[in-house]
Amino acid sequence: MVEARWNGAVIARSDETVVVEGNHYFPPEAVDQSLLRPSDTHTTCPWKGLASYYSIEVDGQTNKDAAWYYPETKPKADNIRGRLAFWKGVEVS
Repeated sequence: MVEARWNGAVIARSDETVVVEGNHYFPPEAVDQSLLRPSDTHTTCPWKGLASYYSIEVDGQTNKDAAWYYPETKPKADNIRGRLAFWKGVEVS
């Protein structure tokens, strides 16, 4: 089972992550959506597509843009469409 944790909270837990470029992409149903806040940030990956971001909020603290996902992907990244990955101090193990 892989978990993503930040600020003492489990953000996501799943045994069905997909690993791409060293990042675990969690299925959306494995993520505690109540801890996510939509962000206006977007970045582009040449082979995955346009990424959207969430900030994570736990106990009044915010980790800006610490989760990302690809709502639509380019064909080579179809296996991660809609899945969430984490960074910026979120511990994934």
